[in-house]
Amino acid sequence: MAWTINNGKLYFNSVLYTGNASNPRTITGVGFKPDWVWQKNRSADNGHTLADVIRGANKTLSSDGTGAEITDKNDGHLDAFTSDGFTVGAGSLSDARVNDNGNNYVGWNWLAAGAAPSNTYIVKVVSDSGNKYRFDNFGTSAVTLEISEGGTFTFDQSDSSNNGHPLRFSTTSNGTHGGGSEYTTGVTTNGTPGQAGAYTRITVAASAPTLYYYCTQHSGMGGQANTPTTNSFSNFSGSVQSNISPNTTSGFSIVSWTSLASGSNYTVGHGLGSTLAMIILKGRHESNSWQVYQHKNTSSPETDYLELNSNAATADYPVWNDTAPTSSVFTCGTWSGFDNGGTMIAYCFNEVQGYSKFGSYTGNGSSTDGTFVYTGFLPSFIMFKSTSATGFWEIHDNKRDPFNISSKRLFPNSSNVEATENYVDFNSQGFKFRTNDANGNTSGTSYIYMAFAENPFTSSAGTPVTAR
Repeated sequence: MAWTINNGKLYFNSVLYTGNASNPRTITGVGFKPDWVWQKNRSADNGHTLADVIRGANKTLSSDGTGAEITDKNDGHLDAFTSDGFTVGAGSLSDARVNDNGNNYVGWNWLAAGAAPSNTYIVKVVSDSGNKYRFDNFGTSAVTLEISEGGTFTFDQSDSSNNGHPLRFSTTSNGTHGGGSEYTTGVTTNGTPGQAGAYTRITVAASAPTLYYYCTQHSGMGGQANTPTTNSFSNFSGSVQSNISPNTTSGFSIVSWTSLASGSNYTVGHGLGSTLAMIILKGRHESNSWQVYQHKNTSSPETDYLELNSNAATADYPVWNDTAPTSSVFTCGTWSGFDNGGTMIAYCFNEVQGYSKFGSYTGNGSSTDGTFVYTGFLPSFIMFKSTSATGFWEIHDNKRDPFNISSKRLFPNSSNVEATENYVDFNSQGFKFRTNDANGNTSGTSYIYMAFAENPFTSSAGTPVTAR
């Protein structure tokens, strides 16, 4: 069978480097401009650093802790995402997380929407203290939009409610009604509002100003349209507005939103268009745990959760409101981190045949002929965790160990230095354990995993790939 992704390195890749304390210092070799970078100092007991394009390169979260987002360079973070990697500073004065002289580092990199995201919004005009624009039947009118530089965004005005209400852009609030003029850079229009095929489309220019959408015929119908450099855009699929950077080809989306302060359950749009297999999320400005959903975590995964910062087994709590994710949204339940009015970040995944797999297995306890886990591809990265017992999260990749056996171990819930032990083989169709260690292969223990491909087992040309 042929897959849609022949080269996994176009969407996920690992890079290794040795710190030199220079400031700034650009790391290359990723092969694309990453939207999510997860780093670890392999040589020292330093925390993990996670940065993404929506929050910004200089905003760091640590998978091994519950702390709030850090923006101080002295605590170690990236300076920028670049066309082939990322830029780091001279490291941290306190913990040398990113570039301490002589230390070895790994960076795991994912591509989300990239530099040219696109989306179509269905526009309707509703009566809300006067006529207002509303997008995708969202419950709030004249919202503030996020439409990032380099992206192309179409505002479909085919619905009959748009009759007589052409949507345009201006650099002035309320456009020509506020004394401004129409903004036309990158803007095209088609048809008559209220009739089939009518739209206004904008490709947001580099360094575009803050814009405002408005009706050319009537005052007070529109709102603000921010133009950040975040490779993202507004999503209205959930009961709260989210900002997303989705890649539907690779099944990965970065999602940001503001949680409700009322403590009620709500839904969040993710933009992938198919049911989620895994969610990793955290409150950015609160001291709270990372919450993890994985679709093979017990027989009713929507009732359970794991914590990325903890070695604890699966727990039963209505984090997800006992509701499975759908192709458009996931549900936030009564966990306190969801209901404090703070900003949240989530990394969402669905499975793509031949490229990614999110599954489960049972350990057999053998150190010579351990459990084989079928993925359908040659892995480049695996992360796994015991669910029925305590045990560390663990990561292996094909850059730190380019040949079998993969022995170099890092632990997302721990700042520990890289450990070494004969552990797991990467094969053309999955991975096989060579250990009875509790983190990966205790007899009778249940585990979940996430894996990304170096290559599919069979390419789109029908050519088999081989094990390493």
